[in-house]
Amino acid sequence: MTEEAFDVMVVGSCMTDLVSQAPRLPKAGETIHGHKFFIGFGGKGANQCVQAARLGAKTAMVCKVGKDFFGDNYIQNFKDNGVHTDFVGQTSEAATGAASIIVNDAGENAIVIVAGANMLLGSEELQTALPAIRHAKVLVCQLEISPQTSLEALRMAQENKVKTIFNPAPAIPDLDAGFFRASDVFCCNESEAELLTGCSVANVEEAHRAAQELLRRGCGSVIITLGPQGCVVLKAQESTAKHVPATAVTAVDTTGAGDSFIGALAFYMAHYPTMPLEEMVRRANQVAGVSVQAVGTQKSYPFRKELPAELF
Repeated sequence: MTEEAFDVMVVGSCMTDLVSQAPRLPKAGETIHGHKFFIGFGGKGANQCVQAARLGAKTAMVCKVGKDFFGDNYIQNFKDNGVHTDFVGQTSEAATGAASIIVNDAGENAIVIVAGANMLLGSEELQTALPAIRHAKVLVCQLEISPQTSLEALRMAQENKVKTIFNPAPAIPDLDAGFFRASDVFCCNESEAELLTGCSVANVEEAHRAAQELLRRGCGSVIITLGPQGCVVLKAQESTAKHVPATAVTAVDTTGAGDSFIGALAFYMAHYPTMPLEEMVRRANQVAGVSVQAVGTQKSYPFRKELPAELF
């Protein structure tokens, strides 16, 4: 059993993306020719873990894949990215999570996600990882696995004084109230904030109000990401939210940008624990800004050596 101290541990999802590019989306019963097909590595949890690792964090992933071709490939992908795989379980009871994605020439997509093995990650796997969770600096969770498993992991971390980042994505409207209290940093985008608060979050002003509502529910701090408008950051001990603008970039592909941001934030929280949260957010925004300038999800995530020295 490993007693290594990890900077960042992620309890979450792995998905194999099966992407077809076609001129348009097919109608029911129709077969059309596409012009490109590729297989990518995705899943919010794995994406966040890979980005933290590429910045230099010592990372471990706690997840479940199938005993199949995609599962074997995913474990190799983690190893290629320097992610520790002792807590990546393989099951023969379900297939590796997969997303079938069709993208048309206008950039619109239709996606079918089959969570598969992701939904079999539970208490038993968390207990196996507990010695490592106890010694981690930061633990990150999302909602692409069973929500109860995510909540249990966040509580385990908090009980052991490990900093927690919770990303309520994909959003569910009736989120267990325990998630707010178990989040040192509660980080969501505008659509997730809208679903959770029931209020419109279309601009910085509305994001300030939504952040205050989320903070009232018990989080240590709230970050609402607003894409090109940057982020709003609100900490429990402060009465007003701060707006952190984003540097303007020409986006080529925004897939996985939110995960790049969270992976980078986890890296900064682990490596620079005394840095002000808004400065971590400013830097994480710049990392995510680089990721949108290249095609693909994980393959667009920058390595430390590709980034300006002032980010470190």
